[in-house]
Amino acid sequence: MMADHGDPCSGQEVTYCMNGGTCYKISSMDTLSCVCNENYKGSRCEHFQLFSYSPNAEEAGLIAAVVIVALLITVALGVIIFYVRKMLKAKKQSQQNKPAEYWRVKPTV
Repeated sequence: MMADHGDPCSGQEVTYCMNGGTCYKISSMDTLSCVCNENYKGSRCEHFQLFSYSPNAEEAGLIAAVVIVALLITVALGVIIFYVRKMLKAKKQSQQNKPAEYWRVKPTV
């Protein structure tokens, strides 16, 4: 029986394909060929192909852009808060180190 891929392999040739692939012998080229099962690829079905799902590449890019912008805004706010607190702390510390003005006697002219 002739298949679309050639004649089915027989004997020891059946084990040519890996991971449950179906072996066919292409008589015109005197070579073996494999039709791989789902999730396998390669000339002998030797590579496992992970399942991936991406319905819309633009949607994935938009989500990535939104996440990156949100992270940048968070970092910027963190830096701003850090410097504002640092300035307030320095201002408070400088006021504590200043001598009290109300104890001084002002000279009269």
